[in-house]
Amino acid sequence: MLMLFFTVIPLASAAQDNQKVITVGLSADFPPYEFHKKIDGTDQIVGSDVEIAKRIAADMGATLQIQDIPFDSLLPALNSGRIDMIISGMTPTEERRQNVDFSESYYISRQVIMTRVEDKDKYTSVDSLQGAAIGVQKGSIQEGIAKDIKGAKLTSVDRIADIVLSLESGRVDAAVMEGPVAEGQVANHDDLAITSATIPDSDTEMAIAVKKGNAELLGHINGTLAKLKQGDQVKKFVQDATALNSGEQQKSNNIFTIFWDYRQYYIKGIQYTLLLSAAGVLFGFLIGLVVALFRLSNVGILRWIAVTYTEILRGTPMLVQLLIIHYGIAQTFHIEFSVLESGIITLSINSSAYLAEIFRAGIQGVDRGQMEAARSLGMSHGMTMRSIIIPQAVKSVLPAIGNEFIVIIKESSIVSFIGVADLMFQAQAVRSITYSALNPLLIAAAIYFIMTFVLSKLLGMLERRWSVSDKR
Repeated sequence: MLMLFFTVIPLASAAQDNQKVITVGLSADFPPYEFHKKIDGTDQIVGSDVEIAKRIAADMGATLQIQDIPFDSLLPALNSGRIDMIISGMTPTEERRQNVDFSESYYISRQVIMTRVEDKDKYTSVDSLQGAAIGVQKGSIQEGIAKDIKGAKLTSVDRIADIVLSLESGRVDAAVMEGPVAEGQVANHDDLAITSATIPDSDTEMAIAVKKGNAELLGHINGTLAKLKQGDQVKKFVQDATALNSGEQQKSNNIFTIFWDYRQYYIKGIQYTLLLSAAGVLFGFLIGLVVALFRLSNVGILRWIAVTYTEILRGTPMLVQLLIIHYGIAQTFHIEFSVLESGIITLSINSSAYLAEIFRAGIQGVDRGQMEAARSLGMSHGMTMRSIIIPQAVKSVLPAIGNEFIVIIKESSIVSFIGVADLMFQAQAVRSITYSALNPLLIAAAIYFIMTFVLSKLLGMLERRWSVSDKR
């Protein structure tokens, strides 16, 4: 039922919308190429790569849509058809060429070593990094460079902000990073510096990735890039984006200042988080109740379906379920859910597996004599379950249901992995804007705590209200 509901929505909206749209995927924590910036009070994704994407869409007479996706999820998103192209400072390596097609290169970047100021003279060459702990972005060309350093201990993370936090906290000794990206970080962190170390043959090309065999789109892209190269406009885009980013340095990293200045980000994130959690528990409640009844059925095939469903969902990580629903179904069955729909479906089915067992325990906890008494009065089995057994079961397991709601609020943060603008996603955006690696996360943690604390108190009040009749 839930899968059918969300399958019809994208198909219906696609039929109604004839506007030509080109969707670009990028990881918007990579200034000056792509990054979040607050402009006229609204969050926008800007940067040199964004400007190139705008030119490509304009030349094609299409509307540009931007999806902010973690870097190591960009290729799965492209191959599953969720985006049309990737423009995120991506290097066209031979390994990547086996899976996607690349445009002509549009920019050449250099790689540098960034470290703490006090260690700037310690790492003056690649050889001096032997045995050091090095931070890199997961799935990037920098990760490949660091792997070639003898004895290096790699810490691969999704976002540049996490590399900076690891460096400042002493968890890594240095980081391999794009030159302009490192310059932006150093300009906004007094405790960081770029070393004099040079990485041999580290100048890397940047190109735009499209799905394998999409020659038509590739032709449009290369045509636009050729025009941009003639006027040396890409270099100007990078310079303009660098200047735009350099003016964003946070005057104060005070946690209260950050919260107030970027409160709209957190408000929007709270709205998405509550929507995801409420929808997840609602659909999970309905599906879980059906699964619980299947589990208690006298029909063997229904019991087998319920047991298999429950064990698979409880025995696999939610992240894996999310990626299968969002990317796997799109690639295999060509059914594309929006990021919000994928998040709701994942939370719903995952929650339903746990709620099914909660309901089963509640139903089995109701005295069997009540079923027998109802049947002796002429009530059918279905009527007895609806009117007598299930209401008592729900009442008895209300604390467990409330606890599942609280768990879903916290676990909903996982959907930020596919680009849902929930509270965690917004916190990451604020990190990119303010160059404050820790405080935006502390604010998000405080908000999660407030939401779950208030909910637990409300559930406690409801439980006490329902229990009044038991004391009469």
